[in-house]
Amino acid sequence: MIRSLKSPIGQTPGFRWTNFRSSWLMMIIIVGMIGIGTSLASVASAQEEAAAVTEVAEVADAGDDADLGVGYALDNAVLFICAVLVLFMQAGFAMVEVGLNSAKNTVNILAKNVMDLSVGALLFFFVGFGIMYPTSYMSEADAETVSKVFAFGGSGIYTSDDPGRTFSPQADWFFQAVFAATAATIVSGAVAGRMKFTAYLVYSAILTGLIYPISGYWKWGGGFLADMGFQDFAGSAVVHAVGGFAGLAGAIFLGPRLGRFTADGKSVPLPGHNVAFAALGVFILWVGWYGFNPGSQLAFQGTGDIDATVLIAVNTTLAAAAGAFIATFVGWGLFGKPDLTMSLNGALGGLVGITACCDAFSNTMSIVVGGIAGVLVVLSIIALDKLKIDDPVGAFPVHGVCGVWGCMTMGIFPNTHFPTAFEGFVTQGIGTVSICAWAFVTMSVVFGVLKAIGHLRVTPEEEQAGLDISEHGMHAYPSDAITGGAIT
Repeated sequence: MIRSLKSPIGQTPGFRWTNFRSSWLMMIIIVGMIGIGTSLASVASAQEEAAAVTEVAEVADAGDDADLGVGYALDNAVLFICAVLVLFMQAGFAMVEVGLNSAKNTVNILAKNVMDLSVGALLFFFVGFGIMYPTSYMSEADAETVSKVFAFGGSGIYTSDDPGRTFSPQADWFFQAVFAATAATIVSGAVAGRMKFTAYLVYSAILTGLIYPISGYWKWGGGFLADMGFQDFAGSAVVHAVGGFAGLAGAIFLGPRLGRFTADGKSVPLPGHNVAFAALGVFILWVGWYGFNPGSQLAFQGTGDIDATVLIAVNTTLAAAAGAFIATFVGWGLFGKPDLTMSLNGALGGLVGITACCDAFSNTMSIVVGGIAGVLVVLSIIALDKLKIDDPVGAFPVHGVCGVWGCMTMGIFPNTHFPTAFEGFVTQGIGTVSICAWAFVTMSVVFGVLKAIGHLRVTPEEEQAGLDISEHGMHAYPSDAITGGAIT
């Protein structure tokens, strides 16, 4: 039983008008984004309403004649299972972040993860999906003239009666929505322990409703990066680097946690309160990645599709294993002892790195990709420490640095996607820089505005007390509530 600091009628003692005002500000922003998306969709669809009703009626009358067969059912079933695995990765992110941070911020971390999925699903439904895949809502003629940088097809989920389609629009939305939520929740670890909850909700809404869908459209929705031939199979850059560079922007604008660095700039480690939680989270994420990478094959009927899906799964496994193994020994050599947190982040780095290229490389090359990712994770964590950038869970080294690495492997190592190494390197470089710069610059603006209006970081007193108490008025662990003792 979780105890909260609330009165018997459910009101938190010490009502503060500023908190009430902040929550309403956040609600206005989110509802406003939903309203804009819905309004634009209403204008676009009003002229076609009568035709759509007739079309739906015809499809309904077709009955069993519209059955697309066993293959269609199989593709949708597998895609649904993969989407559920990706959704469950939210639990993995939550456990990693909880374990690597102070116990007094546990409720806040869990609340952010719940809201990432909740706000993300709503915003991606009303706005994001129509931005990321605008041509799905359009006729072929309109799709040919649409902008390759930004477009909006409509709100909600598109409809399709194409007899050649391989999966349901509903399944398509579900799979893509959990990817959007994944990009958002990456940032939570980088800003842990000092960011206002309402500010985080504003960030999450903007990223899932606007920032992620736009760069996602560039590659996966038919935008200019897709036309260039940029390769990112399951999202090393589109998903992970977006989250990683957004997290870097957040960490920079927030500044380090209290006590993280001394007055003369020396680093002071602030260890997490439960490494077991962190390890559990990494195992959950590892399992979830079998929905993330193999699910991105999007077709599971023929022998070729099945062979490709299994290759992707094996490559994912080998890269994660290599990342964990190499990071362990690199950390051991640098710090004198095998650091479990380096091993865990090495595994995640290997998973992120192979995400862009898991369909293109051999098993042996996947080990190379994952192993180098393990080295990059350790070195990037050290570099952030030298730069006095506080990233409590290593979100940027894992998702930002290894996301860049994963995409650039397609331009560095030989593969069938590019005729020459030069073309591959240039194409991958342009695409990777475009996505990373987009995420970092836009989220710097968001965090900068929130900081300018005094709405980004909690006060030192609130941070010292812990965000569980100052932001949510409750404890995560019953013993803390019962004893009233200090929480570390």
